Amino acid sequence: MTSRLLEVGRITKPHGIKGEVQVDLVTDRRERVAPGVVLQSDRGPLTVTSSRPHQGKWIVVFEGYADRNAAERLAGVVLRAEPLDDPEALWVDDLIGTAVVESNGTPRGRVVAVIENPAHDILELDSGALVPIVFVRSCEAGVTTVEVPAGLFEVAES
Repeated sequence: MTSRLLEVGRITKPHGIKGEVQVDLVTDRRERVAPGVVLQSDRGPLTVTSSRPHQGKWIVVFEGYADRNAAERLAGVVLRAEPLDDPEALWVDDLIGTAVVESNGTPRGRVVAVIENPAHDILELDSGALVPIVFVRSCEAGVTTVEVPAGLFEVAES
């Protein structure tokens, strides 16, 4: 595993009086806030002692933060972790910078960003084209292969 850390969430504010904080995760991987997990931050490592979902966010308790006053000092802290080793997953950071090629071999540019979207994330290409991630067929060796409906790239060119 690499030594690069990925942002997995941000502590937004304290919750209650017992040291709980509200965490806005930027991942769908619940194991990021499982008890015992150590997350990295600018304040040093933070060990999760408990967590639970709450209104689209997570309520988390970190070791050593037992009351509201302590929890208030964590507001705004960015949480980071090592990338997960999951060969079945397609990671945003693996897509950025890859060359995009249609399944017929036509080159379409490079991925410059992945735009979060409620339906499906969208690849933004340096050509200005936007490709919903559901059309990605593979991503390996720096090449993302897509299979898109007819006309998708022509819309971006006009």
